[in-house]
Order: sequence, then C-alpha cells, then structure tokens
Amino acid sequence: MASADATQRVMDLARVDLHPPHRAPAWWRVALATIDSIVLSLVADRIVVAVFNHVFPTTRGYEHFHFGDYGKLTIVGIVIAGLAWPVVARLSSAPRWLFFRLAILVTAVLLLPDLFIWHQGQPIDAVGGLMCMHVAIGVITYLVLVHLAPVRLRRGRQAEPA
Repeated sequence: MASADATQRVMDLARVDLHPPHRAPAWWRVALATIDSIVLSLVADRIVVAVFNHVFPTTRGYEHFHFGDYGKLTIVGIVIAGLAWPVVARLSSAPRWLFFRLAILVTAVLLLPDLFIWHQGQPIDAVGGLMCMHVAIGVITYLVLVHLAPVRLRRGRQAEPA
C-alpha cells in the first residue's frame, strides 16, 4: 500500500491525473509546430556555428559544426518532442507546466554528452557551441510547440493557468 501512496504522490507532484480538463492539441497544429521548430532550430544552430566560428576561429571546420552532423540530431530530437507534447497534454492537468520541466530535464541530459566529449579532449570553445545549440533548441521547441499547438478547451472549462 505504501508503494501506491508513493506513486500517487509522484503523480500529484508531476500533475499527472489522466483525466485533464482539456483536449490534446490538434494533430495538424502539432505537425506544423514541429516543422516550425525544426526550421527555427536549424537556423539557430547555424547562427551559433557562425558566431562561434567568428569569435573562436579555432572552431572553424569542427566536425560537429557541420550541418550533416548537427542537423540530423536536431531533427530527431524535435520530432521526439513533437510526439511527446500531445502525450503530456493527454496525461496532465497542467501540460505546459509539466512539458516545461521535461524540456529542462531533457536539455540538461543532452548536455551530458557534450561534457563527456569535452572530458575526452574536445576543445571547450567548440563544446560550448554545442551546448548553446542544445539550449537554443530546447527553448525554441518548447515555445513553438506550446504556443502554436496549444491544448484545446473542453466546453464549459477554463484555460490552464500559466
């Protein structure tokens, strides 16, 4: 019985209630927001590369600053986030609150490989660029998904508090 109580406490803390007062975002809005997130994030990635190449000339030609390297990882990560957003919306009474915290958690976890390659001897200025890319992608993806693919209100219900 203690396990059930602990599970319920975790679910309450995460605001997971399985019967939210809203409907998930429309699938076409999620698809559009995912595509927009990909485009904006790839632009942000390119800007980060350009800035780091300008400020730190030693990063020019850095293997992870090639579009083929960061582009595919950016796209895969955002597609996963795009799939996760409607799931979170279906499971939580406060989906933006929960998705925001998940975005922070996932971004922090994605910084670990950057720290690992730095520890293995990759240059800190180049690794710093990768870390900036991860943060930019996380911010862009969260904002675009929750604003362009918002949860839909059920009739007679109020919107989720921000």
